[in-house]
Amino acid sequence: MPRNTPGNKPGNALKIAVAVTLLATPLLSACGGSSAAADEKAVTVYSADGLKGENNDGWYDKVFADFTKQTGIKVKYVEGGSGEVVQRALREKSNPQADVLVTLPPFIQQADSKGLLQKYEPEGSAQVGGADKGADGTWTSVVNNYFGFVYNKKQLKQAPTTWEELLDGTYKNKLQYSTPGVAGDGTAVLIKAIHDFGGEKQALAYLGRLQANNVGPSASTGKLAPKVDKGELLVANGDVQMNYAQAKNMPNLGIWFPAAQGGKPTTFALPYAAGLLTGAPHTGNGKKLLDFMLARKQQEEVSSIGGGFTARTDVKATDANAAALTGLMDGVDVFTPDWNDIDKNLTSYVDAWKSATGS
Repeated sequence: MPRNTPGNKPGNALKIAVAVTLLATPLLSACGGSSAAADEKAVTVYSADGLKGENNDGWYDKVFADFTKQTGIKVKYVEGGSGEVVQRALREKSNPQADVLVTLPPFIQQADSKGLLQKYEPEGSAQVGGADKGADGTWTSVVNNYFGFVYNKKQLKQAPTTWEELLDGTYKNKLQYSTPGVAGDGTAVLIKAIHDFGGEKQALAYLGRLQANNVGPSASTGKLAPKVDKGELLVANGDVQMNYAQAKNMPNLGIWFPAAQGGKPTTFALPYAAGLLTGAPHTGNGKKLLDFMLARKQQEEVSSIGGGFTARTDVKATDANAAALTGLMDGVDVFTPDWNDIDKNLTSYVDAWKSATGS
């Protein structure tokens, strides 16, 4: 909530890939031109990053390849920050270029409130918990996830435990978090701080002090983990699914959850939420892909392949990754943000953050 993320996540240069190979191709025109509508056996996905593997071995890679093999429909994949993919869809609202949008809260609520999503309840969505789907049937979570931080296990013998520790000079120019309002995980930093410090004023005061150690803005959460693994950073924000998947190839990456001084570590659900775009050029194909992503087989692979948590309450993963993820969450308090309030007031929260941090 992604990477965009939930943010996610890669910023200015959006990437497009086509399953099965997911090779980069030229950007789709935002105002027509090479419209996806020219190819009836295609479906275009705008998504926050995190679910595509570093080595084409992620959940998206497997799902899109299997979907194409089963249906003959190629998946054109566009990746960006959680807020960025919504803004792209909004710019194209009068001439939609994509069929399916996948992003993190509160950006999925933002997309809904701006009329970007049409009602469609995929097969299997009845098994998704009420808090993990739109009450109006316009979106549903396809992969559950939680907000978190990462640290370099080689340079730090143990993970930090509190927000306050990050103010220490040890972290000067060795700490970075993605930008609230642009990246889903960056927005999550602000949401969690408000919760942990007991209010917006207290959170902004802390983040203002933290700015002395912060490297600076980043539209991409996904790009921070490699920097932590290499030791360029000691600490950065992220999310459990993306960072757990990245850790397969980044041995120095550890996941942790900050606590307020004297408190318990906390987190909140930051699911990858998917919806069918209004006026989608391939509405039928978009529906088929949403059904496919929520099918039992694909949901059983969320943990074993994607390092995430199934969105369906009736799917109980028993693989090694699922057990490790359960252990990682042990002892961490999970709270539920007021997403309607955050959607309504996000602009003012981000503006206040910019003022407090001089960003």
